Amino acid sequence: MSTFNVYPVYDITPVKAKGSKLWDDNGIEYLDLYGGHAVISIGHSHPRYVKAIQEQIAKLGFYSNSVKMPLQDELATKLGELAGLPEYQLFMTNSGAESNENALKLASFHNGRKKVIAFSKGFHGRTSAAVAVTDNPSIQAPINFADHVVILPFNDVEAVKAAIDGETCAVIMEGIQGVGGVNVATEEFQKAIREACDAHGAVYIHDSVQCGYGRSGKFFSFQDTDIKPDIISMAKGMGNGFPVGGILISPKFEAKYGMLGTTFGGNHLACAAAIAVLDVIKDENLVQNARELGEYTLAKLKPLVENGKIKEVRGRGLMIGVELENPIKEIREKLIFEDKIFTGASGANTIRLLPSLNVKKEELDRFLDALMKYL
Repeated sequence: MSTFNVYPVYDITPVKAKGSKLWDDNGIEYLDLYGGHAVISIGHSHPRYVKAIQEQIAKLGFYSNSVKMPLQDELATKLGELAGLPEYQLFMTNSGAESNENALKLASFHNGRKKVIAFSKGFHGRTSAAVAVTDNPSIQAPINFADHVVILPFNDVEAVKAAIDGETCAVIMEGIQGVGGVNVATEEFQKAIREACDAHGAVYIHDSVQCGYGRSGKFFSFQDTDIKPDIISMAKGMGNGFPVGGILISPKFEAKYGMLGTTFGGNHLACAAAIAVLDVIKDENLVQNARELGEYTLAKLKPLVENGKIKEVRGRGLMIGVELENPIKEIREKLIFEDKIFTGASGANTIRLLPSLNVKKEELDRFLDALMKYL
């Protein structure tokens, strides 16, 4: 048997990693500024994270949500405190797509509607409801019905005001679009969504799967404003590589037995991993580090826009997009094979940086120096 060949891959086989470094099977060291799509939040193989998982698996790795799990309660309490949202409730999943799937389902249960508003270049996952609100027909199969979805231009305030009405079930948006190009939602745009949802009884879903968990320099990117979404979806950095996801649910929703469910979501091992991540983020001040080093990197890149070497730089915290006038494929290959630096991409022309939140200034400088060679 072979694997189902759907992933184009680089000819590199990582076998070990620590912090922001990883090594391949030939012993070659690389700098990882992508973290496997923003998953590595506290650095590879963080000792507290490794210890927590090892100790938990030696005791109890899994049982289903049919028994009491104090670890879930501990996680919910710590997450509420660190995120500044103690009044919200936590439902755990295994991935970002599953988080968005449950967010949309919960919204529809809440108001009995099905019309969903999403935005251009948005990405919310590959499962049925999540892919229907993703602006990419190439990954929507005929079974993925999308007749109930309206796609609006991102950051278009007037379009939001005109489209949200009494038939709208939910509005789903990314605070900072990842796959779509590291596009940051404006405060005016987010407030318009909040006000229109309030006026018409629609549910505001903030997809924080990639931009959340401290990556933006706030725990959640919407915390640069005074708005609060109704549901916040999470995953990626939540488990630092362990499959963990969840949604934070505002007090306006009433839970009922059987409304949502999952076999693996919130299991003992997942909770141990997620608790370790929160403890490290808090104790090592990683949200502040993301904010400060993000500001530093953006400040270094912006003069390159002014002198025409790059087209645009976008982002917040340690979620940064560097758009060039021409395709970046060749530059990314040089970065990884010649400079030994992993980066990501958003579309054909944008380099995407998603390093761990404890990345060091000198590691970002190494990328900046390497990039300059190719501009």
